Amino acid sequence: METLSLELPRAIALHVSPEQFEAIALANRDLRLERTAAGELIVNPPTGGESGARNRSITGQLDRWYEANEDLGEAFDSSTGFKLPNGANRSPDASWVRRERWESLTPQQRKGFVPLCPDFVVELRSESDSLSKLQAKMREYMDNGARLGWLIDPQNRRVEIYRPGVDVEVLDNPTELSAEDVLPGFVLHLRRVWR
Repeated sequence: METLSLELPRAIALHVSPEQFEAIALANRDLRLERTAAGELIVNPPTGGESGARNRSITGQLDRWYEANEDLGEAFDSSTGFKLPNGANRSPDASWVRRERWESLTPQQRKGFVPLCPDFVVELRSESDSLSKLQAKMREYMDNGARLGWLIDPQNRRVEIYRPGVDVEVLDNPTELSAEDVLPGFVLHLRRVWR
């Protein structure tokens, strides 16, 4: 199969079924693809060097906590796709799922797009990301069962903390974030994220 490039003007939305999305994603493993609940295909470009370094710091810190607490759940990087209850396919920059929820999945479900919403999600805003679209994505995670979400915005040195059923908490220039009782003992240090 020959690889083709697809360029669409911003005003054009390409809608695909869940089956079409899965086929496109499997044929284009090097692309970061997402699908909205309405079926709109989203192609996320690769991040730049600064965003990549920031995300490595976030996922590295989550991984160190996970290694010490792996009995509590599973941690995932940005290449993991989740099929949310509303039908959207999303790939947070970092995420985590409680052990009992992960183990309730069949081996086949664990191999493909994970059919659930993570308990914890992180979205890191890059230079090309629309803040309003990321905020909508965070609300979507909460509406689909996430228990805690962080939208980290390095451009404004701001973090929005999402929890179900309460208003978004906004922190200006925090030095660290606590994952509270969702990931007990996990604290994200933001020094390398803000640089």
